[in-house]
Amino acid sequence: MKLNQYAATFYGVISILLWSTMVGLIRSVSENFGPVGGVALVYTIGSIVLVLVMGVPKIKQYPKRYLFWGTILFVCYELCFVLALGLANSRQQAIELGMVNYLWPSFTIALAVFFNRQRFTLLLAIGLILACMGLVWVISGDQPLSINAVLANIQSNPLCYFLAFSGAIIWSFYSNVTKRISGGNNGMVLFFILTSVGLWVLYFFSSPTPFIITSQSISLLVVAAIATGGANALWTLAVIKGNVAFLGTLSYFTPVISTAFASVLLSTALTFSFWQGVFMVTVGSIVCFWATRQKRV
Repeated sequence: MKLNQYAATFYGVISILLWSTMVGLIRSVSENFGPVGGVALVYTIGSIVLVLVMGVPKIKQYPKRYLFWGTILFVCYELCFVLALGLANSRQQAIELGMVNYLWPSFTIALAVFFNRQRFTLLLAIGLILACMGLVWVISGDQPLSINAVLANIQSNPLCYFLAFSGAIIWSFYSNVTKRISGGNNGMVLFFILTSVGLWVLYFFSSPTPFIITSQSISLLVVAAIATGGANALWTLAVIKGNVAFLGTLSYFTPVISTAFASVLLSTALTFSFWQGVFMVTVGSIVCFWATRQKRV
């Protein structure tokens, strides 16, 4: 039976929901298996899931530039994202770092404007400022909004905030560059495998963290791996056969969905000001998207 557009679009919606669980699941796995070992296990099992669903990658068909830059950008992004979550000082901070990561939609659009040599409009600038202000709102925490409060929060764990912010920038480059040089190929399975290899290399050169092996920790690990691999597999089917415009619009609400999932999975109550920041980041991304859809005069 052939996959129709409605079924493919539904798969895309499921993949967005699965992606939205990543912050909570990755953090939970990291608490049980360590910040490096945990995600190494997740991406190893996730790679197996992808191979079973999408098959062995046909590397010889990929353009060399795509192999090089796709691998570098994807692996670097994944390492930045998952290590930032795993090394966070607390669950609250992990959710904050997840929001730093969700600056990538705005950055991706701004970079696309640059690559396509379009005019940088006032509306796009407003969207970027709104998204960044939302992030400042989130990072300020329970303190009154001020530069000192934001800096104090960042200084409590500068490496993690640097990794999360770098990841947002790297993914915006990945989204723009690989589309131009992929030649229509999808290297997701290969990139996932190489990410797991990179994580194991990092694990063996770091201080080992004892694994907490219980039925609950194993269950969380399996769910996280299936969610990670499954999200990518379903998204691939969705963008080939589904309604990409609808899915693209829905993806801009991922920060809200992800924060809600993370709050429940990590049993962390979030303040009203935190949610204000989340909505500002989301609205900022939508404004950036809308700015590129405006008819040029």
